[in-house]
Amino acid sequence: MISPYLEYTPTRKIAFQLGLIQRTGAEAVTMKDRGTYPVAAMAFALMLFFGIAAASTAHAQGTANDSLVIVHANLIDGISNNAVRDATVVVVAGHIQSIGPAAPPGSPGAVIDLKGHWLLPGFVDAHTHVDDLAAARRALRSGATTIGEAGVNHFADIGLRELNHKGVVDVPDVVAAGYHVRTHPAEDYFLDFPEDSDLMSGVHGTENVRRMVRRMASRGVDRIKVMATERAGTPDTDPRIRVFGDEELAAVVDEARKAGLWVVAHAHGDEGAAAAVRAGVHSIEHGTYLSDATLGLMKEKGVYLDPTITATVDMSDPEGEYDNPILQMRGRAMLPVGREMTARAWKMGIKIVAGTDTTYFEKNNRSLADEIVELAGAGLPPMEAIKAGTSVSAEELGVDKRTGSIRPGLEADFVVVDRSPLEDIRHIGDVVMVINNGRVALNRLNVAPRP
Repeated sequence: MISPYLEYTPTRKIAFQLGLIQRTGAEAVTMKDRGTYPVAAMAFALMLFFGIAAASTAHAQGTANDSLVIVHANLIDGISNNAVRDATVVVVAGHIQSIGPAAPPGSPGAVIDLKGHWLLPGFVDAHTHVDDLAAARRALRSGATTIGEAGVNHFADIGLRELNHKGVVDVPDVVAAGYHVRTHPAEDYFLDFPEDSDLMSGVHGTENVRRMVRRMASRGVDRIKVMATERAGTPDTDPRIRVFGDEELAAVVDEARKAGLWVVAHAHGDEGAAAAVRAGVHSIEHGTYLSDATLGLMKEKGVYLDPTITATVDMSDPEGEYDNPILQMRGRAMLPVGREMTARAWKMGIKIVAGTDTTYFEKNNRSLADEIVELAGAGLPPMEAIKAGTSVSAEELGVDKRTGSIRPGLEADFVVVDRSPLEDIRHIGDVVMVINNGRVALNRLNVAPRP
């Protein structure tokens, strides 16, 4: 993403105060024709202006136009079925300029010699609940250069998205969803929309679900998430039980489309998932108990599946994000069912994406790499599991024209892993470098010894 001009650096601030320059349009600056300065003052003004302009331009380019030449990389591009050995990738201004056996003559930028390490697209985590900067930074350091949010309070996901788009290098890009559309919204929803206090007793009926969709759209979300079944991660709910009727689900999808948005549906149980697919949702999140009939309908309509197996693993473990004995028992029961469902879905040709369903909280010990390993364990060949966590997730999130694979013209979002994940998919978890928008966000290559 291109950084904004730094309009209020000390020298530029002085220039604005002197009235030598002013903004016109979005970011541009021009000389003001004051007509009252003595010649010497005008000469000084011109020297100051051009000095400021040169310094400001250099600063902006230094933060935005980052260029790299990555050599001796074993490349998995996220699209092809085969890796490329000893590749060179040239990055100019944060975007991929070329891929080949060598850099074109005169290629700018620092040289990073990977010495045979493996270069992959940055991970695209299709299902997260990241709600602050610290968690976003943890997500990025794990390799997730893009995340698809699936419900956070106070539109923190939009704030994170805008920071990334303003050039902040240490947070991933974000596809924002705001709040879930559900029968009982998060209580914080009513702090953002006190005018909806009448919904505190419950969201029922087509007009009320449409109202929630419009609220999300008014804040600038990228997609809508609707709950089609109860949650798995709370002990007093049953993930098999359907919520919302056919007309309500259809109203959510219709209202979202009016706003140019698509809908993803939380659904563990088969009945709720099938209803969501019939209503026209874009993706089923979780899908633990899906029948072959529902999977067949998803295949027919081109609906994606995000199994989030890692979240069920986490639910099963003590001291994880779901540290509750009831949820641990539930997770142990759901885990083999979800893995088997994923295997069936893959065999039926459904597009599978990778999502963690995590907040990337402080004690989080799971990442998208773990979900990719789980998908491989469910039957996806290693290369296809990698695609699920990169290019296919990017496609599902609607960002595949800018990230998710390593192709000329796309953003330079990369991870580097130590060994070949095609030989052992578990190697994908050993992330030694993360490059976000052409800038190095994590570097564990050639780590210096401690003093």
